[in-house]
Amino acid sequence: MEDKKMPKARPVGTVEVRADECKGCGYCVEQCPPQVLILSPAINRMGYHPAKYIGEGCTGCGICFYACPEPGALKVYKTRAGAVAGSAV
Repeated sequence: MEDKKMPKARPVGTVEVRADECKGCGYCVEQCPPQVLILSPAINRMGYHPAKYIGEGCTGCGICFYACPEPGALKVYKTRAGAVAGSAV
């Protein structure tokens, strides 16, 4: 049998992290398939190291959103094919 490689997902999304809502648990960082989230070295007003989007590579899958126990800490936006990056669908 011939091994078929799965094509890599194209970056078609972006993540918005509300640092003051994030508790720094790291669930989103662990669950992100393209690994585009990190825990920031900075501390938010509650004393936590919030998640931070590295700025590129998001596939818009939303797994980080569903892994996050804090409502409102993450928003995932998908862009339309051919649309300007960062425009919400």
